[in-house]
Amino acid sequence: MPVNLSTPVAAQLLPVAGVSLGTAEAGIKRAARKDLLVIKLDEGTSVAGVFTSNRFCAAPVTVAREHLAAGKGIRALVVNTGNANAGTGEQGMAAARATCAELAKFLGCKPEQVLPYSTGVIMEPLPVEKIIAGMPQAISNLKADNWFDAAHAIMTTDIVAKAVSRQVQINGKNVTVTGMSKGSGMIHPNMATMLGYIATDAAIAQPLLQQMVSEAANRSFNCITVDGDTSTNDALMLIATGRSGAIIDAANRAAMQAVVTEVATLLAQAIVRDGEGATKFITIKIEGGKDEAECKKIGYAIAHSPLVKTAFFASDPNLGRILAAIGYAGVTDLNVDVLKLYLDDVLVAENGGRAESYQEEDGQRVMKQSDITIRVVLNRGVVNATLWTCDFSYDYVKINASYRS
Repeated sequence: MPVNLSTPVAAQLLPVAGVSLGTAEAGIKRAARKDLLVIKLDEGTSVAGVFTSNRFCAAPVTVAREHLAAGKGIRALVVNTGNANAGTGEQGMAAARATCAELAKFLGCKPEQVLPYSTGVIMEPLPVEKIIAGMPQAISNLKADNWFDAAHAIMTTDIVAKAVSRQVQINGKNVTVTGMSKGSGMIHPNMATMLGYIATDAAIAQPLLQQMVSEAANRSFNCITVDGDTSTNDALMLIATGRSGAIIDAANRAAMQAVVTEVATLLAQAIVRDGEGATKFITIKIEGGKDEAECKKIGYAIAHSPLVKTAFFASDPNLGRILAAIGYAGVTDLNVDVLKLYLDDVLVAENGGRAESYQEEDGQRVMKQSDITIRVVLNRGVVNATLWTCDFSYDYVKINASYRS
């Protein structure tokens, strides 16, 4: 079960003026489940995004990038689960373009004004006919207050839907930010998450919106990992409709950036808490580094170590595994004699080895918790970084061994 994560409350997911969402049961992989989402945007809405750096990126990622670059004004997004349309060559590109073209016909816009997204099994042909057949149903229930159903429609191996809303006052205007994401496995983003959508009714010009989504991703989705695998389909989109009347520019950006990043961080953390088979949510804080790159390098060495992750699953304070991961992270001039390792409030290691004050029962106490913090103080600079990960359990292997069945 997810680690201290519950299904969002529908009434707490605030509509964003200018955004309507509709879902359908298209039967893409299984019958009787929501697996198609259409998001319709008012004319004049700004859209920006960041995408996977995986060189085997999915066809919808390529098409979405092209359509954003065309600058025609995005009017709709279409998302399917059950099939990633990745590793599908020219056939996959044609399928993604056909999806956009058909939705454009239904909505009365141009194909270049539609952005496609897919998630699911890789290297399988996209069942375009099922997606097209499901579009009328999705369009018929387009509603502004449909975030709850939308968050469920984009799930794959997720156990819990992920969505959150926040509001902030900017220049006397009440601004809403609502977002949703999906992801549970194949999580080691190098830009964003598997799929994430954040919308606001503030007015933000596209160039600034692009800066904001990039910064939000770097502080949230680019700081999580479940299993170290970067997906072929990752995308995080930021949508700004302008309907609140609040205009965001460089001078008042900070408050808006803070709330967008907060929403992105909560969604990113929810993915880790719902990591496939996860039983522990682990915060890794690297402090006193020379730069962010080395802090993240050390943090990810810890987060990706199967030996560390399985020790946390077993609640076994075999904490020398963390020291080993720090040592092989690739920071060649690291002075291990000056760093300190903490497990929550427990000092585990200093002066190059086990701390004299450390007691096994103290480590055991912390390891039994469902939320745990690993803190590494490098004492070589002033830069800090925080990452989030989870443990590896038997269920992770079971889920991924049977993913296609």
